[in-house]
Amino acid sequence: MTATAPHPGRHHDVIVVGAGLAGTLVAKELGDRGWRVLVLEAGTDTMSTWPGHLDALDTFYSAPAKVPNSPYRANPAAPSPDVLDTEGLPGGGYRTYGYLLQDGPLPYGSDYLRSPGGTTLHWLGLTPRMHPEDFGVRSAFGYGRDWPIGYADLEPHYRAAERELGVAGDAAEQAEAIGLPFPEGYVYPMREIPRSYLDRLLAAELDGRTVKESDDAPDTVLRVITTPHARNSTPDPRYDGGRGYRPVGAAGLPDYGERCVGNASCVPICPVQAKYTPLKTRARWDRRVTLVTQAVVSRVLTRGDGRVFGVEYLAYDDPASPAHTTLTAEADVVVLAAHAVENAKLLLLSGLAGRSGQVGRNLMDHPVLLTWGLLPTPTGPFRGPGSTSGLESFRTGRRRRDRAPFRIEISNWGWSWPTGAPAGDVARLLGITGDSGQPRGKGLFGSALRAALGEEVGRQFSLQFALEQEAEERNRVTLAPGPRDRLGLPRPRLTYDLSDRVKRGMAAAKTVSDRIFALLGADDRTAYGPGPFASGFFRFAGRDWDFHGAGHGAGTHLMGDSRGTSVVDAWQRCWDHPNLYAVGAGSMPSVGTSNPSLTLAALALRSSERIHRELTELHRPVSVRSVPAARAGTVPDPRQRPAARRRGPEVPS
Repeated sequence: MTATAPHPGRHHDVIVVGAGLAGTLVAKELGDRGWRVLVLEAGTDTMSTWPGHLDALDTFYSAPAKVPNSPYRANPAAPSPDVLDTEGLPGGGYRTYGYLLQDGPLPYGSDYLRSPGGTTLHWLGLTPRMHPEDFGVRSAFGYGRDWPIGYADLEPHYRAAERELGVAGDAAEQAEAIGLPFPEGYVYPMREIPRSYLDRLLAAELDGRTVKESDDAPDTVLRVITTPHARNSTPDPRYDGGRGYRPVGAAGLPDYGERCVGNASCVPICPVQAKYTPLKTRARWDRRVTLVTQAVVSRVLTRGDGRVFGVEYLAYDDPASPAHTTLTAEADVVVLAAHAVENAKLLLLSGLAGRSGQVGRNLMDHPVLLTWGLLPTPTGPFRGPGSTSGLESFRTGRRRRDRAPFRIEISNWGWSWPTGAPAGDVARLLGITGDSGQPRGKGLFGSALRAALGEEVGRQFSLQFALEQEAEERNRVTLAPGPRDRLGLPRPRLTYDLSDRVKRGMAAAKTVSDRIFALLGADDRTAYGPGPFASGFFRFAGRDWDFHGAGHGAGTHLMGDSRGTSVVDAWQRCWDHPNLYAVGAGSMPSVGTSNPSLTLAALALRSSERIHRELTELHRPVSVRSVPAARAGTVPDPRQRPAARRRGPEVPS
């Protein structure tokens, strides 16, 4: 693997655009099968070394705002959107800064990271599967889009992704409590991450209790369920038919990263590298895979017949300078794996895959509603992964006809997301910000401050309601006509809103929260209103609301069963360009309520199999019937055989 420009004139079997989760997996699968793969990554390669990791930790520790992108140094040549780029206005509404331009009624509040490893560098690491019900929401419930494949088509690839990511979880619990189909006897590669003290506290109070999401709704039984994680725990000896699971790194060495030791900074960085990132997969790439960083792909190149033959990219040395060199690279297959927004941007820049009119449309996320309060007893916040368990009873069922479904994450980090705790609590009690019960500038100090912090912070807990957002054409990515980025490329413009169906889901979620808080005897401190930290503020049904982005960008190049209504087919291959793939969450027609990374990974592995078959067929030697020597009167000379097409790797029959 190198980080220099590919040799001029060298032809590759595959070009992969983006070294995030999807791109890294595609590169590994195809490299392992013998294909020459060129990976072009827009960002700088700073995180693949131990000094780079330590620098990111230092950057995170010194950052005043501990947001997802805070450990990763800004790159003007390949800018990334940040959650701090949106600001709420005093009377409602929002303004935006930074890389993304926005003109929708509500802000798209999620970020992503343009760097080797991609957004998965700062993800929480949760890896639940989608429910079978999620693949056919249009047919079953009358909204959104159906998938051209079902859960059964993706199930073996879910298992392959769980192996590659080293998922820790309890498959039997997932099957029994949620209804996820697994093969008989299947276990995850690693045992589940232990429940937090808060998980156990809530389970003791809530398991078997019922709540209603509205007065006319049926009772819903509550149960705290552990969540699958892509982070190191204890390998399960029962995995793989009793062969067990042993993570391996380059040259068969044990993979880097310790077991999870409970650091409360999974978002944005795990100090001991217990959390999976694509850098772990990249360490096991075959030598046939070449990585070129600081290479911003600006255009996909096509021939007159619609087939692509390569890409144009802008190579830069100094991220702070607009200086760059325009280069091209050629391959038999091109795979776009740059993020839902960046894939759409590149297709639009190239003028490709536009027959259906769906490129850039159907942008989705998981809008998040937060609720928070104080429990009667200490909860042990700010320890362990951000969430280790949740309440899954509202993900499925006939109520989806009326409102968006949701899953409930139990937050182990107190009020960190809704109020910026514990630093926000200190500022509030000092009288610097908010309402501390004291006149501004005359807050608490000394022993009084310590006592107040001990009384409040230790009892904090919050719930995170992640709602399904359906595919809507009005939510879209286009090319902004205004100022361009440092390298002269158009910036993405996003138009985004929430449907009334999602807003009704939020109303149901808040009712569920109110009733859970009542069962727990909690002091509910939830309050929504306009302000600088409430860019997602809106009013609905006579009430104030505020939502956040989950960082789960999806849609923009949806898969489907018709070239007239979708961008890619069931293999994530562009209908209009048979050797161009757009992979990742951008292909997902619906997102259900589960974090999308595992599904994204499963789709990438599934597409890799198809790409391998196509390359094998393309490079299969030509079979020529020879003339029998006796009939020709001569002995055939092998030097006179017709030239065969270039051979690919050996393929088992």
